[in-house]
Amino acid sequence: MNRAWIVVLGVGCFIFFADQWIKMFFLEGFRWQGEFFSLILTYNKGVAFSMFAFLEEYLKYIQLLLVGGLGIYLFFHKEILCMYALPIGIIAGAALSNIFDRFIHGGVVDYFFWHYGFEFAVFNFADVMIDLGVVLILYRSWRVPKKVF
Repeated sequence: MNRAWIVVLGVGCFIFFADQWIKMFFLEGFRWQGEFFSLILTYNKGVAFSMFAFLEEYLKYIQLLLVGGLGIYLFFHKEILCMYALPIGIIAGAALSNIFDRFIHGGVVDYFFWHYGFEFAVFNFADVMIDLGVVLILYRSWRVPKKVF
Protein backbone atom coordinates (compact mmCIF):
# COMPACT_ATOMS: atom_id res chain seq x y z
CA MET A 1 0.00 0.00 0.00
CA ASN A 2 1.55 3.30 -1.00
CA ARG A 3 1.65 6.56 0.93
CA ALA A 4 -1.29 8.17 -0.93
CA TRP A 5 -3.67 5.33 0.00
CA ILE A 6 -2.50 5.54 3.63
CA VAL A 7 -3.29 9.27 3.65
CA VAL A 8 -6.70 8.70 2.05
CA LEU A 9 -7.62 5.93 4.48
CA GLY A 10 -6.23 7.68 7.56
CA VAL A 11 -7.84 11.05 6.85
CA GLY A 12 -11.04 9.38 5.68
CA CYS A 13 -11.35 7.34 8.88
CA PHE A 14 -10.65 10.40 11.02
CA ILE A 15 -13.32 12.49 9.28
CA PHE A 16 -15.82 9.59 9.35
CA PHE A 17 -15.44 8.94 13.07
CA ALA A 18 -15.30 12.65 14.01
CA ASP A 19 -18.54 13.27 12.13
CA GLN A 20 -20.27 10.26 13.67
CA TRP A 21 -19.09 11.33 17.14
CA ILE A 22 -20.55 14.83 16.71
CA LYS A 23 -23.84 13.41 15.39
CA MET A 24 -24.08 11.14 18.43
CA PHE A 25 -24.66 14.19 20.68
CA PHE A 26 -27.66 15.26 18.63
CA LEU A 27 -29.03 11.74 18.41
CA GLU A 28 -28.89 11.58 22.22
CA GLY A 29 -31.01 14.72 22.53
CA PHE A 30 -28.66 17.72 22.53
CA ARG A 31 -30.33 20.92 21.28
CA TRP A 32 -29.40 24.60 21.45
CA GLN A 33 -31.27 27.68 20.21
CA GLY A 34 -29.19 30.77 19.52
CA GLU A 35 -29.76 34.22 18.11
CA PHE A 36 -27.70 33.62 14.95
CA PHE A 37 -27.79 29.85 14.57
CA SER A 38 -29.33 26.84 16.25
CA LEU A 39 -28.17 23.30 16.81
CA ILE A 40 -31.14 21.06 16.08
CA LEU A 41 -31.64 17.50 14.88
CA THR A 42 -33.05 16.95 11.41
CA TYR A 43 -32.87 14.09 8.95
CA ASN A 44 -32.20 15.03 5.33
CA LYS A 45 -33.78 12.45 3.03
CA GLY A 46 -32.26 14.04 -0.08
CA VAL A 47 -28.88 15.55 -0.92
CA ALA A 48 -27.95 19.26 -0.77
CA PHE A 49 -31.04 21.34 0.02
CA SER A 50 -33.09 18.08 0.08
CA MET A 51 -32.79 17.61 -3.69
CA PHE A 52 -33.54 14.12 -5.00
CA ALA A 53 -35.51 13.19 -1.87
CA PHE A 54 -38.02 11.55 -4.22
CA LEU A 55 -35.45 8.77 -4.82
CA GLU A 56 -36.07 7.65 -1.21
CA GLU A 57 -34.37 4.28 -0.48
CA TYR A 58 -32.57 4.19 -3.84
CA LEU A 59 -30.53 7.32 -3.06
CA LYS A 60 -28.19 5.59 -0.60
CA TYR A 61 -27.40 2.85 -3.12
CA ILE A 62 -26.82 5.37 -5.90
CA GLN A 63 -24.44 7.33 -3.66
CA LEU A 64 -22.64 4.16 -2.61
CA LEU A 65 -22.17 3.21 -6.28
CA LEU A 66 -20.84 6.69 -7.09
CA VAL A 67 -18.31 6.64 -4.24
CA GLY A 68 -17.29 3.07 -5.10
CA GLY A 69 -16.93 4.00 -8.77
CA LEU A 70 -14.70 6.93 -7.87
CA GLY A 71 -12.61 4.64 -5.68
CA ILE A 72 -12.13 2.22 -8.57
CA TYR A 73 -11.27 5.10 -10.91
CA LEU A 74 -8.65 6.37 -8.45
CA PHE A 75 -7.21 2.87 -8.10
CA PHE A 76 -6.38 2.92 -11.81
CA HIS A 77 -5.32 6.61 -11.90
CA LYS A 78 -2.76 6.73 -9.13
CA GLU A 79 -1.32 10.04 -10.36
CA ILE A 80 -4.59 11.79 -9.44
CA LEU A 81 -4.69 9.99 -6.11
CA CYS A 82 -1.12 11.02 -5.29
CA MET A 83 -1.73 14.65 -6.19
CA TYR A 84 -4.99 14.98 -4.24
CA ALA A 85 -4.69 12.37 -1.46
CA LEU A 86 -5.60 14.71 1.42
CA PRO A 87 -8.74 16.26 -0.12
CA ILE A 88 -9.84 12.88 -1.50
CA GLY A 89 -9.54 11.41 2.01
CA ILE A 90 -11.55 14.30 3.46
CA ILE A 91 -14.31 13.94 0.86
CA ALA A 92 -14.39 10.14 1.07
CA GLY A 93 -14.66 10.08 4.87
CA ALA A 94 -17.40 12.71 4.89
CA ALA A 95 -19.34 11.12 2.03
CA LEU A 96 -19.21 7.67 3.62
CA SER A 97 -20.33 9.11 6.95
CA ASN A 98 -23.40 10.65 5.33
CA ILE A 99 -24.13 7.43 3.41
CA PHE A 100 -23.77 5.48 6.67
CA ASP A 101 -26.42 7.78 8.20
CA ARG A 102 -28.81 6.89 5.39
CA PHE A 103 -28.46 3.19 6.15
CA ILE A 104 -28.69 3.55 9.95
CA HIS A 105 -31.09 6.50 10.43
CA GLY A 106 -33.00 6.64 7.14
CA GLY A 107 -31.53 10.05 6.27
CA VAL A 108 -28.45 12.18 6.84
CA VAL A 109 -28.23 13.55 10.38
CA ASP A 110 -28.02 17.34 10.05
CA TYR A 111 -27.87 19.79 12.94
CA PHE A 112 -26.40 23.24 12.15
CA PHE A 113 -29.12 25.73 11.21
CA TRP A 114 -28.12 29.32 10.34
CA HIS A 115 -31.05 31.73 10.69
CA TYR A 116 -29.60 35.22 11.18
CA GLY A 117 -30.57 37.57 8.34
CA PHE A 118 -31.73 34.64 6.21
CA GLU A 119 -32.55 31.00 6.77
CA PHE A 120 -30.02 28.58 5.35
CA ALA A 121 -30.31 24.81 4.91
CA VAL A 122 -29.48 22.64 7.91
CA PHE A 123 -26.11 20.94 7.47
CA ASN A 124 -23.44 19.00 9.36
CA PHE A 125 -19.67 18.63 9.79
CA ALA A 126 -19.41 16.15 6.90
CA ASP A 127 -21.04 18.64 4.53
CA VAL A 128 -18.46 21.26 5.51
CA MET A 129 -15.64 18.75 5.02
CA ILE A 130 -16.90 17.87 1.53
CA ASP A 131 -16.86 21.58 0.66
CA LEU A 132 -13.36 21.93 2.12
CA GLY A 133 -12.13 18.95 0.09
CA VAL A 134 -13.52 20.40 -3.12
CA VAL A 135 -11.91 23.78 -2.40
CA LEU A 136 -8.55 22.06 -1.76
CA ILE A 137 -8.80 20.18 -5.05
CA LEU A 138 -9.62 23.37 -6.94
CA TYR A 139 -6.79 25.26 -5.23
CA ARG A 140 -4.25 22.54 -5.95
CA SER A 141 -5.38 22.16 -9.56
CA TRP A 142 -4.96 25.90 -10.15
CA ARG A 143 -1.51 25.86 -8.57
CA VAL A 144 -0.23 23.02 -10.76
CA PRO A 145 2.23 24.41 -13.31
CA LYS A 146 0.72 24.31 -16.78
CA LYS A 147 2.59 22.42 -19.48
CA VAL A 148 3.63 24.58 -22.41
CA PHE A 149 3.20 22.88 -25.77
